[in-house]
Amino acid sequence: MLEAPLAEKAGPIAFLDLKAQFAPIRDEVLSAVARVFESQQFIMGPDVAAFEGEIAEFIGCKFALGCASGSDALLLALMALGVGPGDEVVTTPFTFVATAGSIARLGARPVFVDIDPVTYNVDPERIDSAVTSKTRAIIPVHLFGLAAEMSSIQKIAEHHNLPVIEDAAQAIGAEYQGKRIGTFGAVGCFSFFPSKNLGGAGDGGMLVTDNPELADRLKVLRLHGGRKKYQYELVGMNSRLDTLQAAILRVKLKYLSAWTAARQRNAERYRDLFSEYGLTDAIGQPVVPASSNHVYNQFVIRVRHRDELRSALQKEGILTDVYYPSPLHLQPAFAYLGYRRSDFPRAESASEEVLALPIYSELTEVQQRHVVEAIANFCRSRI
Repeated sequence: MLEAPLAEKAGPIAFLDLKAQFAPIRDEVLSAVARVFESQQFIMGPDVAAFEGEIAEFIGCKFALGCASGSDALLLALMALGVGPGDEVVTTPFTFVATAGSIARLGARPVFVDIDPVTYNVDPERIDSAVTSKTRAIIPVHLFGLAAEMSSIQKIAEHHNLPVIEDAAQAIGAEYQGKRIGTFGAVGCFSFFPSKNLGGAGDGGMLVTDNPELADRLKVLRLHGGRKKYQYELVGMNSRLDTLQAAILRVKLKYLSAWTAARQRNAERYRDLFSEYGLTDAIGQPVVPASSNHVYNQFVIRVRHRDELRSALQKEGILTDVYYPSPLHLQPAFAYLGYRRSDFPRAESASEEVLALPIYSELTEVQQRHVVEAIANFCRSRI
């Protein structure tokens, strides 16, 4: 490993700097917020329908329906497809809790299968054997901003006549075989949590589909199960995208492609810097299959002594995060499923070694060099 050159001091480096994103669009965002306050149409105001249309165009689908969060999007999708008590849904244990939590909330059983050790997405080769007569859906997760292997997953789903729900919470704008994710399954589910590539000023979510009957059912379910006031066809829920959030997100959507391109440039710069500092063999880096692009909601490296490295970076003023420190099958909330340690060794190994570095679009070259230099110094100290 080469001796690390001295990088220009970059100061403290946040894991995510939302203030830097907000500064150049401040006037536009505040104007949008003021417009909503002037109208006093806070629930299902005109910005909601406008934003839904803009998302449908951006994703390339026929219908987009706003809801209160990405978690609610998953729950609503399952409800619309009739998943309920006693059913099973196949998914990954290496994901945010909402993926499996939405299944469990309906009385259905999350059935986990292990991940691909390179992409961290669900391994399609393991899905088929997990399908039983009780299986009602498959939920692949486009983790960290990289599309799951949808061609193989769709073939398995079609063979078993199962719908696919895409958990695209971290991957808005990602593509697979030239097509935007969210458009492969029966329903695509997105999140606008502030840390997402397209993040609001609070919670928000979106469902996308090309199926008019499914879109109609989702529309009813998110409004308490009714079309008219005090008349209810279904047992639904209150899950509407606030007009304020829609107005803010409409402003931000105009910049999303540029922000995504900046994240991708930062990812390439990390790769160049890892090479420059002689870290290519020491650091596992994100892999992007030829079939996909990557929108880098997270830039996740894989390294031994992960926790020690994270502590060393923090001492240098560099903040990182771990997605995820424990796979879901080992979480107390899912102990009732009966899984044990070593059931999904790839997910368990990843949870011990992955580390997410700052990747936001406003990150500077000086800051990235400081991050990589600190990693190089840590690795050199372990030799």
